Amino acid sequence: MRSRTVLALAGIVAAGALALTGCSGSSGSGGGGGGDSQGDELSGLTGDIGAKDFSEQYILSHLTSQLLNAHGADTKANTQLVGSANVRQALENDEFLGYWEYTGTSWITYNGNTTPIPDAQEQFDAVKKADAEKGIAWIDPAELNNTYAFAIRSDKAKELGVTKLSDIAKLPESEQTFCIESEFSTRDDGWPGLKAAYGITVPDSNVSLLDTGVIYTATQKGDDCNFGEVFQTDGRISALDLTVMQDDKKFFPVYQGAFTLKQSTLDEYPAIADVLKPLSDLLTTETMQQLNAKADVDGEDPEDIATDFLKENGLID
Repeated sequence: MRSRTVLALAGIVAAGALALTGCSGSSGSGGGGGGDSQGDELSGLTGDIGAKDFSEQYILSHLTSQLLNAHGADTKANTQLVGSANVRQALENDEFLGYWEYTGTSWITYNGNTTPIPDAQEQFDAVKKADAEKGIAWIDPAELNNTYAFAIRSDKAKELGVTKLSDIAKLPESEQTFCIESEFSTRDDGWPGLKAAYGITVPDSNVSLLDTGVIYTATQKGDDCNFGEVFQTDGRISALDLTVMQDDKKFFPVYQGAFTLKQSTLDEYPAIADVLKPLSDLLTTETMQQLNAKADVDGEDPEDIATDFLKENGLID
């Protein structure tokens, strides 16, 4: 499921999927694009820029491919794989040149840790060090944090006077209603841990188990719940006028995004880090919400979204 640390789809036909993703093979949803040259410092760099199976990752893949190509590379966005584990394996097997990963996913899923590090910079440094031992490098991260969150429709937040998760337990029990997905309901970094951390003691009847996509509209309607489990960079948050509750006790792991690749590739083409830094600097959580909304709400093509964003910010011509 999305960028979470436990993925129900992680083991699906990994070998067969990987066979389709070679760097000289399928290009996924299109070529690199990118406009006129901004330089040739990456001349000779070729390969596929991978992606997990949701809009944010598709957009990041195209953003990266187009920007690298504008500096002399010859890369393609490959959006064919399903599940974090398969995408990570494609990188490790040199099927992908690189892809955008999230710190919480690598720390817990790939490196086998059970306790996240609350501070974003400390978490990034720890993940970077752990993956370095496996020959995988992390470019300096973007600010975007695609972590779990709880949202409430904005007018209801004002009515109840709530801005942070610690406010919820102070509400009347009848107002403490939640929409969550089934996996979240049993995860240690999900519902059981959240209730303990924030002193929420509502009966099961106050909790509705829904599919991920349904939670956003259910939260906006307010019939099933006031508080819905969301992903913080999802474009539907702003489109549906939802307010994300502050995780003031820092319960949820940090899922900060950054481009990952083999250290050997970075050693051969160190300019990759310099080329991607201006892009990373632009990608805040709010900016990623807006880009995701173009895909998930407006129905725009991720490749077109990437091209427009890079042009608007002067990164390609």
